[in-house]
Amino acid sequence: MVAATILAAGALAAAAPSNTSPPTVAGSAQQGQTLTASTGSWSGDSPISFMFRWQRCNGSGGSCGDISGATGQTHSVGSSDVGKTLRVVVTATNSSGSATAASSPTGVVAPAASAPRPTKQDPHGTAQVGQTVTVDNGSWNGTQPISYSYQWQRCNTAGTCSNIGGATKSSYAPSTSDVGYRLRAVVTAKNSGGSTSIASNVTLAVLAAVAAPANTAKPTVAGRDTIVGTTLTGSVGSWSGAQPITFALSWQRCDGSGAHCQTISGATASTYTLGTGDAGSRIQFVVRGSNAGGASTATSSPTDVVVAEPAGAIHLASGRVSIPVTSVALPSRLVVSAAVFSRRPIRSRKPFVGRFRVVDTRGYVVRDANVQALGLPYGWIAKPRAVTTDANGIAVVRFVPTRKLPLRKGETLAVYVKAWKPGESALAGISTRRLVQVALAPPRR
Repeated sequence: MVAATILAAGALAAAAPSNTSPPTVAGSAQQGQTLTASTGSWSGDSPISFMFRWQRCNGSGGSCGDISGATGQTHSVGSSDVGKTLRVVVTATNSSGSATAASSPTGVVAPAASAPRPTKQDPHGTAQVGQTVTVDNGSWNGTQPISYSYQWQRCNTAGTCSNIGGATKSSYAPSTSDVGYRLRAVVTAKNSGGSTSIASNVTLAVLAAVAAPANTAKPTVAGRDTIVGTTLTGSVGSWSGAQPITFALSWQRCDGSGAHCQTISGATASTYTLGTGDAGSRIQFVVRGSNAGGASTATSSPTDVVVAEPAGAIHLASGRVSIPVTSVALPSRLVVSAAVFSRRPIRSRKPFVGRFRVVDTRGYVVRDANVQALGLPYGWIAKPRAVTTDANGIAVVRFVPTRKLPLRKGETLAVYVKAWKPGESALAGISTRRLVQVALAPPRR
């Protein structure tokens, strides 16, 4: 047996060795690894010499037997040890005698670590300047834990690949130097059993960057007015850049001067209906255009200041807002905004109908306004009675022609229309007047 001798400053009394702390085993209990024994601690006369015997035990640490030739302080774990436990027996000897102590058994010896072996890995993403490609680790066999490292390469049409300096992460952003080349990543997996490298499949040839969207005409906002309850419609404006361009829409509420704008939660459509919370604010439309080359944002000019609805306002199915004539006061005035006749041209002296819409100068349709329509010259049409506008701001007037109405080509009937607030003069206050015409023609034969 091989002996290792440790000299100790001796005590004068004669004493055989006595173990005070058992031997220990350091290292990994795995095939291919090396275990190292310590002698433990001993008392007794110096000098004391030590001998080592390695033993193989069953999986529970019992039924231990010496391993032939394993008499050094170290032991290389072999295939015969797999599934067993190991321990070291230390014999201490001096001039007064000898004693033996054994270490605790190791854990069950594991098979040798197997180097990683890959089954697949592929890059994904768009091989284009401004985009990013990424490689997955793939699936690997081998003893855990496994760590991974990466190296991206640029490959020419002949299949010759060279490393890209600094491209050592799992993701890589192609540059202009890569345009026309194919890319691949070399993935290296490493564990206690060794390391293995494998190159991914190559990407398609790298494309040049595409032009990001650029706004060439600002977004706009259309609407009849900026009154609570009405609906605004946004237009994205005009954009240049590679197609397809997608647009994300939002609306912002600004203060009365058009500053300090904040995005309105949930307002992401091309239309926006003004609410009571918008009164006193200005509204603007924000468009973000995106394509494969990037994104940019453009904003419309702010609207006029949003005003609250007048008393008695009703929202119509048409999207218009109807108000009572009592909610119209100077400086607002009434306006006859449309005139439609049931027959055009007039070819007979049978009664016909005229429909006249009354709004105010703010754009509301006005109900309960007085309307009277008179035919000119006088005598061609019997004088109609005054009527009032309905919820849609429409006044329906029935005209009864007289025998004096000329049914000749080239003749026209002038209709003088006036609208006013009940209780006020038809020629003062918020009243309005309008002259319209309807063509006359001979009867059909």
